[in-house]
Amino acid sequence: MLSHAIERGVLVVTVHDDPGIDGRADLVLDIEGLVRAYQPAPVVIVLEEPAAGPAGLSVVLRVHRACNALGVLLSAVTSSAPARRLLEANAETGNTRLIIHARADIAVATAALAAVA
Repeated sequence: MLSHAIERGVLVVTVHDDPGIDGRADLVLDIEGLVRAYQPAPVVIVLEEPAAGPAGLSVVLRVHRACNALGVLLSAVTSSAPARRLLEANAETGNTRLIIHARADIAVATAALAAVA
């Protein structure tokens, strides 16, 4: 369901499958654990196509709240324009803004630059 890697000092978490309503909480806990383990590295969550449904978007928004509390930059990636609009509309404002991209390579490069700024 999920994999992770460090690219250019950025934690990249890829969600491969739709977690479904029942799997959201466990997936959030897994991602939050990775965020804490690699803190203060910026985080990019990549939602592959099957994961870009309502449950996957909810996971990103919940992780964003946790990242706000930790002061960790979070970016989300999905190729779905409707999903990007929903993330933008529902992201909480706080210490760090949720940055939304269509491509993972751009998200990683942007997060890596932000980390050194």
